Amino acid sequence: MARNTKQTSERELDILIAGAGYVGLATAVSIARAQPGLKVALVDAAPEGVWQRDGRASAIAAAACRMLKRLDCWTEIEPEAQPITEMEITDSRTADVVRPVFLTFGGEAGEGEPFAHMVPNRVMNGALRARAAESGIEIIEGVAVDGFANMGGHVMVSLADGSTCRTRLLVAADGVRSRLRDMAGIKTVKWDYGQSGIVCTVAHERPHNGRAEEHFLPAGPFATLPLTGNRSSIVWTERTADAERLVNEDDLVFEQELELRFGLKLGEIRVEGPRRAWPLGLTLAREFVKPRFALAGDAAHGIHPIAGQGLNLGFKDAAALAEVIVEAERLGEDIGALDVLQRYERWRRFDTVQMGVTTDVLNRLFSNDIGPVRALRDFGLGLVERMPAMKRYFIQQASGLAPGTPRLLRGEAI
Repeated sequence: MARNTKQTSERELDILIAGAGYVGLATAVSIARAQPGLKVALVDAAPEGVWQRDGRASAIAAAACRMLKRLDCWTEIEPEAQPITEMEITDSRTADVVRPVFLTFGGEAGEGEPFAHMVPNRVMNGALRARAAESGIEIIEGVAVDGFANMGGHVMVSLADGSTCRTRLLVAADGVRSRLRDMAGIKTVKWDYGQSGIVCTVAHERPHNGRAEEHFLPAGPFATLPLTGNRSSIVWTERTADAERLVNEDDLVFEQELELRFGLKLGEIRVEGPRRAWPLGLTLAREFVKPRFALAGDAAHGIHPIAGQGLNLGFKDAAALAEVIVEAERLGEDIGALDVLQRYERWRRFDTVQMGVTTDVLNRLFSNDIGPVRALRDFGLGLVERMPAMKRYFIQQASGLAPGTPRLLRGEAI
C-alpha cells in the first residue's frame, strides 16, 4: 500500500493533490508514471482505510477502462468488473403493469470492447493505490488541508496535523463540497434538484446477461446496473423527503417499494448490504484554475447521475490535467503558471458545462408526469431508436471516445 505519514516537517513537492479518491489517485499516478522526476503526494481528509468499506460500484466508460489499462490497474480490476453489453430505456409510471422499451443501446466501443463496465469502488481504489505505492507517491490520510497561500513561485500548504507542504502546484480533487475551492475564492453555479439518489445492491434469481436498464419514472430515473454474478447495483432517484423515508424503513417495506420499480423479470430480489441516499444537484465551478491551483473531478463539476457520466468526467479531468502538466514539464515550462493551467481549463470546461446542461435538461424533461411532455419525449426516444447513426453517436459519447479525448483515455502513453 502507499505510504501514510503524519509528521511535523515541511515537505518539498512538485504537486500536492487534495483528495485520494479515484480522480486524485488517477491524476497522481498518471503524472508520476509519465514523468518520474516530479515529486507527487496526496493528502486526504477521510479516515485511513475508509475506502475499503465502500460497497458501491461505478459505471466506467470504455475510455476510462483504456486509461486504467495504461496505468496497469486493469489486471487487478477485471476479475470483478462486469461488462455492460446492452442498455434499455423505458418511460412509465410506477403502477404500470407493462413498461414498453422505447430505446435500446447495444454494441461495442471497439472490437471486443464493451462500451462500459461496472466496477466495485473498493477494487478500483485499491488498484490505483497499489500503483501509487509503486510510483513512490506519498498518501497522507486522515489529515485535512487547513489553508494555503500562493507565494509567487510556490504554494505553502498548512495541514491539520501541524505539518506544511511547499509545492509548485496544488490540485483540489476533494469532492463536490470542496473546501479548497472555497479557500481559493472560486465561485460556483449551483442548485438543488430536491431529489436524492438511493444507492444499494440487490441479488436476484436469474442472470441479467450484462443488460442495464433505466426506467424514467415521475419522481426521477430508476437505473439497474449489472454486477458480477446474479447481482445488480441500483441508483434510484426520489424526491428527497421520500428517499429519506425509504432508506429508514424496515427491510420488508423497502424491498416491497423496490420491487414495484425493479419488477420480477429477474425473479425474486433481495437487498444486499447497506442502503444510502445522496442529495442531488448541479454544481459547476466558474473557474477551473488559478495561479498554482487547479480543480479536478467533482470539485469542478457535480452533475445529476441520469447519464452515469460523473466519474467518467473526473477521469477525463485527470487524463487532461496530467497531459498538460507532463508536456509543460518536458518543455521546461512552469507547471503552476496560469497560462499552462488555462490549457487544461480550455480543454475541459466546455465538455463539463455541456454535460451539466445536458443532464439538467434530461432530468427536468423526464422527472415529471405531464401528459404532453411524456408524449413528446416518448416520440423522441422512438425516433432515436429508428436512427442507427444517432445510436452509434450516443454509444460513442457513452464510451467517452469523442474527438479531442486525452491520450490516456485512448489507451496511449503521454
